[in-house]
Amino acid sequence: MGRLSVNLLGIELDNPVIPASGTFGYGYEFAELYDINVLGTFSFKGTTREARFGNPTPRIAECSAGMINAVGLQNPGVDAVISHELPLLKKCFNKKVMANVSGFSVEDYAYVCERLDAEEQVGWLEVNVSCPNVHGGGMSFGTSPEAAAEVVRAVKAVTKKPVIVKLSPNVTDVVAIAKACEAAGADGISLINTLLGMRVDIRRRRPVIANKMGGFSGPAIFPVAVRMVYQVSHAVKIPVIGMGGVASAEDVIEMMMAGATAVEIGAQNLIDPYACKKIIEDLPRVMDEYKIENLKDIIGVIE
Repeated sequence: MGRLSVNLLGIELDNPVIPASGTFGYGYEFAELYDINVLGTFSFKGTTREARFGNPTPRIAECSAGMINAVGLQNPGVDAVISHELPLLKKCFNKKVMANVSGFSVEDYAYVCERLDAEEQVGWLEVNVSCPNVHGGGMSFGTSPEAAAEVVRAVKAVTKKPVIVKLSPNVTDVVAIAKACEAAGADGISLINTLLGMRVDIRRRRPVIANKMGGFSGPAIFPVAVRMVYQVSHAVKIPVIGMGGVASAEDVIEMMMAGATAVEIGAQNLIDPYACKKIIEDLPRVMDEYKIENLKDIIGVIE
């Protein structure tokens, strides 16, 4: 493999760049713009047991260094993903894809993961216990080590593919939750999901988004993400995928030095749909500038 390649839980990636769930749809939309096979892989839109319309609008608010979203896991449900979305994706993406899963009960998580685990195209299951903009589920599982571990045990009992748990930064001790997930059988950790944020329309004297609060993402959260990736990667023995405000090849390298095996890119895709392609193309130049021969060599070099 080339100098950009990394191994993520037994699957070799051409590069560590992974569009994050919720920012890349089910892939085929971006395939109209460029060959998405240049990606390491991507995490498809968060999928739940039943179809969801999501939260009421408006549900996006701009910020000076990012954005707030409260989309609320809008998706067609796991049956439609399997019958419609994955066959469309297969026509334009010849690599394994990461399936992002959300739920409102432990049983929901187990059901959806078991269904997607049986799909040949799915290489990894990214279990989202950290969504900050839905009521009655999502982040509530990710704010407690015991609750997160319960989800992991239920999913691992019905799946064979690697299970990556996506954690929330909106907690007191993210390391404790990561370690609980590892002890329960998680194969990897991805973090961070969005921070909880809010904007107020001062002219109308009310919140900008209908849900009042939502997930804050973008370059402003990058230092928080690097810190949490560093803490978690040094506390667990399983691979960590870093994300949160990544917007350049330099950011990817910084995240990997902090301990990430691969790096997801989220909000930047909404600013520039070619963002991931540009970052991948720029990585060799940045590696040369900083005298990095292979990306594998820099994972977790910060003590």
